[in-house]
Amino acid sequence: MAKKKAFALRMNEDMLHAIEKWAADEFRSTNGQIEWMLMKSLKAQKRAPKSRED
Repeated sequence: MAKKKAFALRMNEDMLHAIEKWAADEFRSTNGQIEWMLMKSLKAQKRAPKSRED
């Protein structure tokens, strides 16, 4: 499993509320929703990280 690193993220309050609602609709945490959105975007642009076999 990939190591996770914490960092601060600043965003518009309305955007955060929209993401929180979307996350609740999908039964995900807000953090999980943001990770899912970022990975989906990376895959769409063919920039997703290569999976590592540890």
